[in-house]
Amino acid sequence: MKIAISGGTGFIGKKLTERLTRSGHEVVVISRKAADGASGPAVLTWDRIERDPQALAGFDGIVNLAGSSLSQRWTDEAKAEMERSRLESTRKLIEGMRSLTTPPSVFVQASAIGIYGTSETDEFTESSPPGGQDFPSQLSVKWEAAADPIEAMPQTRLVKMRIGLVLGREAGVYPVLKLPYKLMGGGKLGSGRQWMSWIHIDDLTGLFEFALTQPGVSGPINASAPNAVRQDELGRVIGGVIGRPHWFPVPAPLMRAVLGEMSLMVTGGQHVLPRAAEENGFKFGHPYVEEAIRDLERK
Repeated sequence: MKIAISGGTGFIGKKLTERLTRSGHEVVVISRKAADGASGPAVLTWDRIERDPQALAGFDGIVNLAGSSLSQRWTDEAKAEMERSRLESTRKLIEGMRSLTTPPSVFVQASAIGIYGTSETDEFTESSPPGGQDFPSQLSVKWEAAADPIEAMPQTRLVKMRIGLVLGREAGVYPVLKLPYKLMGGGKLGSGRQWMSWIHIDDLTGLFEFALTQPGVSGPINASAPNAVRQDELGRVIGGVIGRPHWFPVPAPLMRAVLGEMSLMVTGGQHVLPRAAEENGFKFGHPYVEEAIRDLERK
């Protein structure tokens, strides 16, 4: 397949590019900047797509990951940019696809499990309705809705990849969670009872490839491992794997004072089940969190 990835210069985008390239696919990254001549995937700029939508012709699939990072303090200005960047990139891609005689056969839209809202008791599958009035939930609802016009394109199937907490060695949430343990200050965050629905980066890129290449896959897909854990358990596993104590609790009010509204990403939580992925035959390589973290520490 020939696949375009918007947001391909980010952590997930780079890992996905590497995986798809190893699998023999041709990958083009959509970026604000043109290629600098160094080795790497071909680059298609947003400016060129706006000038000439036919630049999107010939692609079999598009993955839309583009959007300003959530890992920053959530000021009003930052939240506005997070929303604008996601909705604008989606709009530009859809407008370009509408001009094509033969649009891509699949469009994979990134989203997040935050769409379900937070709960310590409920389980969420793809059939669960969006919930919560918090910023991540509302942002995910808008991001997914921006891609809905694709459903009117009979030649293109739409997949909405609802991504959980990504565990990667270089980036994702794992280095952030690991740092306090390296400094001998790891422990329970808030109540410790909040669910952490996580996914190993290799399984995440595998699930993207699965969605791109399996014609029967469409609609929402929960990109999270089948065995979510409470935050307290996740912390104990991290400490145990790297040989550090799990002993220093951080109260939720202190986290809110330091991180502001962004603390919701740690103190809130969702118990998410990847029912659609499993029912479609996807096999997780890292279904259990201890093995997943040990794998990251071996790399």
